[in-house]
Amino acid sequence: MKITFAESAKADIAAFVIDEDGRLPAGAAALDKASGGLLTEAMEGGRFDGKTAQLATVVLPKGLDARRAVLVGGGKPKKRDARALENIGAHFFKAVGSSGFKTAAISAEDPESAARIAVGAKLAAYRFDTYFTKLKPDQKPSLSGLTVISSDPKAAKAAYGPLDAATDGTYLARDLVNLPPNDLYPESFAAKVKELSPLGLEVEVLGEKQMAKLGMGALLGVGQGSVKESQLGIIRWNGGKPGEDPVILVGKGVCFDTGGISLKPGPNMENMRGDMGGAAAVTGTMRALAQRKAKVNVVGLIGLVENMPDGNAIRPGDILHSASGQTIEVQNTDAEGRLVLCDVLWYAQEHFKPKAIVDLATLTGAIIISLGHHHAGMFTDSDELAAELTKAGLAEGERVWRLPLGAEYDVQIKSKFADMRNIGGPAAGSITAAQFLKRFVKDGVKWAHLDIAGVAWVEGEKAPTDPSWASGYGPRLLSRWIADNYE
Repeated sequence: MKITFAESAKADIAAFVIDEDGRLPAGAAALDKASGGLLTEAMEGGRFDGKTAQLATVVLPKGLDARRAVLVGGGKPKKRDARALENIGAHFFKAVGSSGFKTAAISAEDPESAARIAVGAKLAAYRFDTYFTKLKPDQKPSLSGLTVISSDPKAAKAAYGPLDAATDGTYLARDLVNLPPNDLYPESFAAKVKELSPLGLEVEVLGEKQMAKLGMGALLGVGQGSVKESQLGIIRWNGGKPGEDPVILVGKGVCFDTGGISLKPGPNMENMRGDMGGAAAVTGTMRALAQRKAKVNVVGLIGLVENMPDGNAIRPGDILHSASGQTIEVQNTDAEGRLVLCDVLWYAQEHFKPKAIVDLATLTGAIIISLGHHHAGMFTDSDELAAELTKAGLAEGERVWRLPLGAEYDVQIKSKFADMRNIGGPAAGSITAAQFLKRFVKDGVKWAHLDIAGVAWVEGEKAPTDPSWASGYGPRLLSRWIADNYE
């Protein structure tokens, strides 16, 4: 769907945002008069008074520029923040996207509102229907063009640009998480990342032999039960000053997680196709940065593995040697994400001088018990970084909630046989996982860990901007955080 901005437009569908007072804005009032009062009649007959998420569709008489009019409830203007505006765009698209009409125009107020309505419509327009072979025409979207009417189209387009880049990053992250594991595995994931090179990203991929030379025994241990070779993807965006230290993003990329020898229960195991949501978020963010030509140096690192049960798989009781030199007793092979991340975090610090590191991972089920599906768990010792990420998350609707770190939790991952063990028991499971990762972050490095297990994919009722199983969480948050603090 092509999105444009203009002062006026002719389209099959003309849409208007109606405040909760129920008054028609100028454009709608003119169309109401031209149609003999059909808009007013539809509002009165349908009990439409402009409340949030209300919709009213009017069939217009022949001879008018538009074939249909759609009224979208905008709620109270004082409460119409970025999320509300995006939801307006999303509700509108859901109403008309498969209507059979090809073009639509919706009127907005200021340029920022126009941009946010456009973003909402685009987010709602996402589809993952690659594997359907028998879709009928009426099961496919018909809308190919959306014009957002604004008094200053140039300013609206400028406001939309960086938001659109982050939305494209969200699309990519959704695609990656939604892909089935027989088509998305470490090597094919790495190949998809290489396809981003024309955007200006520099992509390097390390295989198992190279990682073995680097001593990455924790990451390689997770993948040794799979016939698919593990990979380390290194994605560079050099948009800042030459030689300037980069921001580092690290993503867990377990392309499928059976739990290994500590096998997961069968029901819902298919959802573990999404256990690479952190790597998807990093990849989508790197695309967004390149698309909007971000003036900053950023490196994205993604550890790509499969965790499979096999005669060669790691066992509970095995002791792994990490790249940092620290040893890890494996007590549960299903606590594998931290084994991947610890080596990638160490690599990030050994090969770069990070201004800050943020890692993202679908790490623990415990975070869902703590926060449900509305916030990612955030762990950091930096009050400054916590405030930055919290602000960015609120601005873009990808919220984080800070949880504690503390030495008192370390006793839970103390091992009798190695420097640490990879699980800490049922209590404070997300915190002990973060404490584990913290042991691989050098003193003085600004670092935050985001546990996105509850937000990377969501079953059941969701926001209108999130029509997919995979949410694509991460690119909007990270792109905004980087723009606000490092550009």
